[in-house]
Amino acid sequence: MMNLGLSQRLGLQMKQSPQQVLLSSLLQLPLVSLEQRIKIELEQNPFLEEELEMEETLEQEMELKEKTEEEEYDSSVDGEEYEGDIAEGEKGEDDREVDWDTILNDENNYDYRPPKDNSAEVFERPDAVETALPDHLLSQLHMTKLSDIEMAIGEEIIWNIGEDGYLKADVDDIAENYNVSEDTVEKVLNSIQRFDPVGIGARNLQECLLIQLLEMEKPPELAVVILRDHFDDFKNKRFEKITKKLGITLDDFKKALDEITKLNPKPGEGYIEINQNYIIPDITVEKDNGDYKILLNDWNVPHLRINHSYKKLLLDKKNTSKETKDYIKQRLESARWLINSIHQRRLTILKVVEAILDRQRDFFDKGKNFIKPMILKDIADEIGMDISTVSRVTNGKYVQTDYGVFELKYFFSEKIKRDNGEDVSNKKVRNKIKEIISKEDPQKPYNDQKIADILKSEGFNVARRTVAKYREQMMIPVSRLRRRIV
Repeated sequence: MMNLGLSQRLGLQMKQSPQQVLLSSLLQLPLVSLEQRIKIELEQNPFLEEELEMEETLEQEMELKEKTEEEEYDSSVDGEEYEGDIAEGEKGEDDREVDWDTILNDENNYDYRPPKDNSAEVFERPDAVETALPDHLLSQLHMTKLSDIEMAIGEEIIWNIGEDGYLKADVDDIAENYNVSEDTVEKVLNSIQRFDPVGIGARNLQECLLIQLLEMEKPPELAVVILRDHFDDFKNKRFEKITKKLGITLDDFKKALDEITKLNPKPGEGYIEINQNYIIPDITVEKDNGDYKILLNDWNVPHLRINHSYKKLLLDKKNTSKETKDYIKQRLESARWLINSIHQRRLTILKVVEAILDRQRDFFDKGKNFIKPMILKDIADEIGMDISTVSRVTNGKYVQTDYGVFELKYFFSEKIKRDNGEDVSNKKVRNKIKEIISKEDPQKPYNDQKIADILKSEGFNVARRTVAKYREQMMIPVSRLRRRIV
């Protein structure tokens, strides 16, 4: 028999107010996303508007003040203090060399130093290139003799080519969509792959490189054989194995390798929408008479204010119904929360960056090799905020420095104790690993244990598995894959 009863349980639960939830969400947004969010809010909330010229604003404020002495729903938050924290719990194209080690190991490298001028009059967001990749390919397709169905298939293929130039859709799926044979799709794809740039629309690196070789006036036979029949050994740098299988000398192989390394492994590059690859720094830290200035690059963020027409409606007690007033109050409150949260977001970011600058002064003075170990809790304790708030501020936001652009997360790292007792950032160890690898014999690259031994000789007591972990995090391949013929 089931016993039913009532019981009480005492517990403590932390809840965030709607404004705290809003601030939490805004803190996570980088600048471009914040601009988009504000534009959406401007469209959806009629009580929000972009701030007018200062003179007009002052005139309207004076007019409204003369009409009533009741409380105004002022959009300006200048002078308001930030009270507390969020609740807890919350070069040219022809000169560029291709890094084949990176390509063959499917790695990515981002090294960008944008312009430092952040003034609204001079600094401009990068524009897209005049001809995007799809437009360039479609113009060639429409000059090709194809049937209507083949033309449609060609357009489908082109719109499924990624920014790197590779086909992102399966041939059998396209064939099924158009109720044709796979051979029909292959025929159209074959044609597109020989458009400019040659190799576009390939399904993998091997196919991309082979197409480029075979489209040459005199295709280098040995290079074709290597890529066609021995690509796995080639990709994994088992060069002696290839020379033995083919019965060729190492010099013959080097000549073929020279031909291969002249090819373009990413034929889509140069036609993509370049503005998608730019990082827009949220903050700039620049030297100013021996000290530093922190600048928020938020000049493009709209300045918001409350629409005065609706404020007047709320204050007109005689001619405005209670239901209308309740609706206006609700929308006005939402507008004020947004304006205040944007202001608090700005203050919070500045506080966090100031604390990072203070703790990482050697980095800003001397460069990356002087970064110090620092965790989120260090900054949170220093500025009296929750760790989750610092995490939101530093995630996905970038700062422009004299040494390049860095995500704010970059400045946080665990410490490693050297033999002399000094605490250093694990980023310094990563930089040392990268430096050791850059100086190794390319024909006999170091394995992880050898790198660990070299580090130990320099006072960094790091285990082999730690070297392996840091190497993988930096997307550096194992020693076998770093081997090169010189």
